[in-house]
Amino acid sequence: MKRPYIVGLTGQSGSGKSTVSTEFEQNGFYVINCDKMTHILLQPDTDCCKALKEKYPQFFDGNVFNRRKAASLLFSDSQLLESYNSTIFPFINAEISRRIEEAWASGNGLILLDAPTLFEAGAEKLCDTVVSCIADIDVRTERIIRRDGISKQDALKRFASQHDESFFIEHSDHIIENNGSIENTKKAAERITKEIKEKVNGN
Repeated sequence: MKRPYIVGLTGQSGSGKSTVSTEFEQNGFYVINCDKMTHILLQPDTDCCKALKEKYPQFFDGNVFNRRKAASLLFSDSQLLESYNSTIFPFINAEISRRIEEAWASGNGLILLDAPTLFEAGAEKLCDTVVSCIADIDVRTERIIRRDGISKQDALKRFASQHDESFFIEHSDHIIENNGSIENTKKAAERITKEIKEKVNGN
């Protein structure tokens, strides 16, 4: 391989991306988790955090970025969200590129970019294939409320700020519909990893 093969994993909130990401990792993919990466970028005194504090002081408690407060404000104001994204995405994309280069240099030829905002950040351009997870809104709402401890109203605001199901179907190479059991999701993810490996290896 002359370069790593990069799979973008994205989809709707509460659609089971974490289960799919774990399955890819267990099948030999190096995972770049953009949520965890963003937590690091938002630590006090980073360039990213400083840039955000200068433009959006309302998201901060002192020098600490308050994710819950920011989410509440961002998902209620589409213009604010767009402005915020235009500020943070360059930092995220630069870090993604750095981590891809680092993974490749370490001998990782298969990379999964686990990125909830893959399309919003334009990071799909880095990917050879895109896998998206979708699920019914009632299923996703229940999962988000249970996982994040937020209200149904806040969950629906979050969904409204994201692409709808038809967007992911149209812009993805693989779709995992995650309304059933975890086992079914794992089997779907494993099948896709097998297809990708066969493609990469020329089988």
